Amino acid sequence: MDEPTLQPPSLTALTTYLLSRTGKAGRQRLAERLAKRGLRLWHMAVLAALADFGPHAQRDLAVRLAIDPSDIAKIVEDIGALGYVERMRDPADRRRVTVALTETGRAALGEMHDETAAVQDELLAPLTPAERKQLTAMLSRVFTNLRSAT
Repeated sequence: MDEPTLQPPSLTALTTYLLSRTGKAGRQRLAERLAKRGLRLWHMAVLAALADFGPHAQRDLAVRLAIDPSDIAKIVEDIGALGYVERMRDPADRRRVTVALTETGRAALGEMHDETAAVQDELLAPLTPAERKQLTAMLSRVFTNLRSAT
C-alpha cells in the first residue's frame, strides 16, 4: 500500500512529504543492513563523529550528536565490546571518560559506508550522476540553512 500511485496527490505534491518518505525508506533500508551486523544507526553515527572529529569526552559526544547521555553510554558500551572504540579516564578529571576510534572501528565504519553507498544507489537509481550531485548540493543548502536558523 506504499506505492506512489496509492498516495494522495495532495501529499505527493509536497516536497516535505516526499523528503520525509524518502528519508524514512533510506533509514529503514540502512538500518536493516546494519542490523545484519548487529549494529544500529546510532552506532554508525558515533563512529562517524569520532572518525571526523577525533576523540571526544563521552558527554561532549552526546551533545554533538544530540543523544541523551544515558543513551550514549549504552551505544559506546556496545561498540566498545566490539573493539570499535576505546574508553579512557581523563587523567586531569577522573570523572570524564574520553572515547576514541580504534583501527578496527575505522575498518568497520568503512564497511558501513559501503552499505550506505549501496542503499543510496538503490534509492537514487532513477537519477543520473549529474542529478544526484544537484540533489546533494540543494539538500546541503537546505540543511545548512536549517542548522543556522536554530
